[in-house]
Amino acid sequence: EDYLEYIQGLPLNPAPEAFGLHENAQITTAQSETEDLLLTILTIQPRSTSGGGKTREEVISEMAAGIEAKTPAPFDIEEAGKAYPTQYSESMNTVLIQEIIRYNKLLILMKDTLKDVQLALVGRIVMSEELEKLANYLYDNLVPTMWSEVGFLSMKPLSSWVKDLNDRIHFLQEWYENGTPKIYWISGFFFPQAFITGTLQNYARKHVVAIDRLSFKFNILDDLAVDEIHEKPADGCYVYGMFMEGARWDTKIHAIADSNPKELYTELPVIHMEPVPDRVAPETGIYDCPVYKVLSRLGTLSTTGHSTNFVMYMEIPSQEEQDVWIKAGVAIFLALKY
Repeated sequence: EDYLEYIQGLPLNPAPEAFGLHENAQITTAQSETEDLLLTILTIQPRSTSGGGKTREEVISEMAAGIEAKTPAPFDIEEAGKAYPTQYSESMNTVLIQEIIRYNKLLILMKDTLKDVQLALVGRIVMSEELEKLANYLYDNLVPTMWSEVGFLSMKPLSSWVKDLNDRIHFLQEWYENGTPKIYWISGFFFPQAFITGTLQNYARKHVVAIDRLSFKFNILDDLAVDEIHEKPADGCYVYGMFMEGARWDTKIHAIADSNPKELYTELPVIHMEPVPDRVAPETGIYDCPVYKVLSRLGTLSTTGHSTNFVMYMEIPSQEEQDVWIKAGVAIFLALKY
């Protein structure tokens, strides 16, 4: 009877701390449940409008025209190839061209489908099943499937996704016009694994070292802001634009620490990814933190042999044992949901 009485006294919904998670996990759970509910409501709402105001077709047409106006023009791949030819000493040229090709595919598809859906809405061409789905996604502020299938991995709603796309294209445009950046916005890469490999290749070819002998040492520069970086490092690269969930970077102890209440994600400082040959990874004083593109942490193995979501492991200084952060589900992400 004592056991039963104790069990009945337990809370119906256990606190996150019971599983080693931070109290903020409860907020994340509530947000996820709310998003699922609202998405379900969106899928069952009527597809017709009544009364005054704009019709559904007018709203979709305006959204399509607005997105089309904001969508940047595709890059000239031939000119880009001349400006950044394949070079043994600079692997980043190849990375840039590959990124341009991937984003061009998305930009061209967006331009074509946005024009077609506007024509279909006024009856000038047939409203195909694909265009009807596109129109529904635009009305619901969701990224159309036909775009996400060829685009970058993202969990953002359509309005935030379009802004993110423009920021990514601006990052590549700055690179194309002004040369290799001094610091890289790693969140802007379509395929960040190629950038990481290119950084290792540059070091291997510069110092005539087998690339298999190289691994990264991660130097977190919490005393420098992005706009204070004026020179490239001698080796490796500077990156920014990563976010941590489940913990935060503490600039006082120069290590990760528990998150502040109601602070779900924190941006990491500038990081120097420095290739080091024959490096022995430390066994203590670090947390081997997984890095993902998006918050879902879900991915599949692509034809390149890389995950569609997981990017790499990053050694983050820690004063706690790794088990503490593993139980808390601490991870780093290149993009959030908004």
